[in-house]
Amino acid sequence: MKKTPFTDIHIALGAKMHEFAGYNMPIEYTGIIDEHMAVCNSVGVFDVSHMGEIWAKGPRALPFLQRMLSNNLETLEIGKAQYTCIVNEQGGIVDDIIVYHYEPEKYMLVVNASNIEKDWKWLTEHNEERADLENASDNIAQLAIQGPKALATLQKLTKIDLTQIPYYSFAIGNIEGSGLDNVIISNTGYTGAGGFEIYFYPQYGADIWNALFEAGKEFDIKPIGLGARDTLRLEMGFCLYGNDLNDSTSPIEAGLGWITKFTEGKDFTARAILEKQKKEGVERKLCGFQMLEKGIPRHGYDIVNAEDEKIGVVTSGTISPTTKVGIGLGYIKPEYAALNTPVFIKVRNKNLKAEIVKPPFRRL
Repeated sequence: MKKTPFTDIHIALGAKMHEFAGYNMPIEYTGIIDEHMAVCNSVGVFDVSHMGEIWAKGPRALPFLQRMLSNNLETLEIGKAQYTCIVNEQGGIVDDIIVYHYEPEKYMLVVNASNIEKDWKWLTEHNEERADLENASDNIAQLAIQGPKALATLQKLTKIDLTQIPYYSFAIGNIEGSGLDNVIISNTGYTGAGGFEIYFYPQYGADIWNALFEAGKEFDIKPIGLGARDTLRLEMGFCLYGNDLNDSTSPIEAGLGWITKFTEGKDFTARAILEKQKKEGVERKLCGFQMLEKGIPRHGYDIVNAEDEKIGVVTSGTISPTTKVGIGLGYIKPEYAALNTPVFIKVRNKNLKAEIVKPPFRRL
């Protein structure tokens, strides 16, 4: 398995480790619920160095990305980030990613860890514009500092005024104690609890980790594993590639029409297919649901109606650590997608009552 710059630290801290996307990653330290609540109430640090980073540079970068991605990069200013997805010829999602407009004619694509090689292959094979592409995944490390005390923690380590970095924006500056100046500090959190992500060269990892935990000591800062990262994103209704999104789900089906822009002159892959879906409707929709009976919905469980007819499938599910109620996402037939519609989740051959709700499931 691959290692991040922090793998040995996780092991030394007693984390429960497991393979994820080819990396030896921490799943939990003190328990998923404890870590989840630490992020909601104070501050936690996630090692997300397994994520991939791909640079697109040069005068052909923008036209190339406009064709590859569903969102409209023409509107993306330098210093801003944008959620978007790479679309295949059938209208499926190759990956959901974040694009950073780093400099004029220079963009950084942050891709899912499990899709790095797939995305790189897709982008290079479809690079008709001959944009300058670089897979920098092995040369960039990333930590996510999340929670209501994240700003106070990180502000101790940088001269950048973090209050001046709006959501889905970033700045480039120093992290004191590391000797490193060109750190990307980004406000694009995946937890719904507020906070920042920082991107830096891997060799500075240990120094930055130690500086963060010293700065956050007064807030009882904790390392957080992938288990709580999953429950936090699910409480917000954020999609996870491989569960809620894949090569055969379209952004329109997934409720991502807001990042699918049919702007004049933007001829992106499968535009005609997705435009037709938006106009005529789809055969399934990704919806949030909440359990009305005690039970834990799991990925792959059937969703049925009152007549026990299958109407969909659960893609993500858990017990909400903050509400103690079963929650989930799933694709269902459109006629059952309206809010408050009663449905049933088949748990161990028992049909348990649930209802369609609109995420987030957590009160912000």
